[in-house]
Amino acid sequence: MPYVVAGLVGPVQPDGLPAPAPYTINRMEDGKLVHILDRPAFQQSPNGLGEIAAKGLHLKTLDTNLPLEVLDTRLHRIGSQPDFATLEEARNAFDGNPVQVSPEEKLYVGDAVIDIRLRGYSGSPIYSYQLSSGLDPGLPDQERTANLLLDYGPGGTKIFRSQGLMETPITVTRSSFAAVLTFLKEGIRHILEGLDHVLFVLCLVIGARTLSSLAWRVTGFTIGHSITLTAGFFGFVPRGSWFIPAVESAIALSIIYAAFIAIWPRQADRGGEWSMVLITGAIGLLHGLGFSFVLKNILQVTSPDIWQSLLAFNVGVEVGQLAIVLCVWPLLWLIARTSNGSAVLIRSVIAIACAGLATYWTVERLYGLALSI
Repeated sequence: MPYVVAGLVGPVQPDGLPAPAPYTINRMEDGKLVHILDRPAFQQSPNGLGEIAAKGLHLKTLDTNLPLEVLDTRLHRIGSQPDFATLEEARNAFDGNPVQVSPEEKLYVGDAVIDIRLRGYSGSPIYSYQLSSGLDPGLPDQERTANLLLDYGPGGTKIFRSQGLMETPITVTRSSFAAVLTFLKEGIRHILEGLDHVLFVLCLVIGARTLSSLAWRVTGFTIGHSITLTAGFFGFVPRGSWFIPAVESAIALSIIYAAFIAIWPRQADRGGEWSMVLITGAIGLLHGLGFSFVLKNILQVTSPDIWQSLLAFNVGVEVGQLAIVLCVWPLLWLIARTSNGSAVLIRSVIAIACAGLATYWTVERLYGLALSI
């Protein structure tokens, strides 16, 4: 219920209390402002609360926004709400009275769960659609909200997940190709938005003096992160609270190492190119775990087209990685052809900047690791 009404609390009134949101009453209890369900208002017009939620939900098919009709609205206390994991359970949840709490009980807004049954009319068969939300209640940690969408259609149930307030639509499609394309884009987006991964690839690029050297190092990195991306996603990794901060700390340290090699390439040349392939492969194992943490937020083992989606995400990571290489390597090559001294200076400045930021991350993440142990 807070997701529906929290953003509708009005300005402070002469009595010192803010104007209540629809279907709520504001009171002071023990010196604190509390929000309580206005039971008479809800019982008089239960679907009105559902209509507020419906205005914030957007169901779109092709280029058409479908109007949503509220059929039923039910209120439950957190912990006593009926199961809602199957189509039959969802239907059964709307049996009984609109308020599933005894008249003697006081129901705080923060303790209330709303079940709403909506219906959208398209006038034609729907093979794909998008669901998004414009609700912005301003709640603490709302960006961590878990959204689960189950689509019951021909051929079985498809499961879709997202995190946050769903400003970005969840696309539901019966097409396996569309699902693969979605995760291809997610892989590209993740590596380009993951600054620590970008900096490591950048240091790989500026640290390689020949194109073949770059190709081998990137190949080692690719093989490494492909292995642990899959292993981490399927849970073949430690589950302790220390594990994620430990991996993130190690990723930061890997950037420092790659920056060091970029400035002093002779240190890498001593072991030969194969040793660098093995090193970048080992570092890739760390970064693959980092990729798997993100992938688990948007894909579950029970999701449809699991292997296609997993492969598409990994390919997307490679495409993003290649984009970084194609942007940086030709530019450095042209500068080196003009002035080798300028190229060395640019490489050094980039490496030092990357190492400086990674050092800050290392300290910050090691501190988080210490707190988790």
